[in-house]
Amino acid sequence: MMRPLTAVALAIAFFPATAWTQTIEEKAQTCSACHGENGVPQQKDHPVIWGQQLGYLFIELRDFKVGARKNDLMSPIAQSLDPSDLMPLAQYFSQKPWPNLAQPPATGDVAAQAQRANASIVCTSCHQEGFKGDSVQPRLAGQNHDYLVKTMDDFRTGARANNPSMTDLMKAISESDIAALATYIAGVQP
Repeated sequence: MMRPLTAVALAIAFFPATAWTQTIEEKAQTCSACHGENGVPQQKDHPVIWGQQLGYLFIELRDFKVGARKNDLMSPIAQSLDPSDLMPLAQYFSQKPWPNLAQPPATGDVAAQAQRANASIVCTSCHQEGFKGDSVQPRLAGQNHDYLVKTMDDFRTGARANNPSMTDLMKAISESDIAALATYIAGVQP
């Protein structure tokens, strides 16, 4: 007569031993494939996560894990994480230095348009002076330009739905304003 497998026996059968012994640093290595070994993402439409705000990183990992935020690459990775790893991973990346992507500052006309757009929807009321972010509000200063454009467009169209307030704000400005804001914010030196 066969006995039913215990929870421990099932876990041993389905999860490799390395998953049990990996450190947070080892788990974070998976992230470097897209977000960069030195904090500079491999693709321009991927975000910088090194030096990002702790609370924001945790919330985004959680949202990807539970499906509130969706991305073909990131969602399956986050869903495979143990819930107890989310905060340690967020802490790991938040303590890294923000990389300088050496993006050029916005020209005068573009900077003026971005400042008018910011004045109308007051991005800095959440993202703080200099777009440095705070706690659960992400740092935007020096973020990848293409990622900023994509994210603002995704909020505008509803493709990104984990922050309805951002959707409303992005609908309140023009596509030209979004382009100017992305150029201006990307060029703010970290």
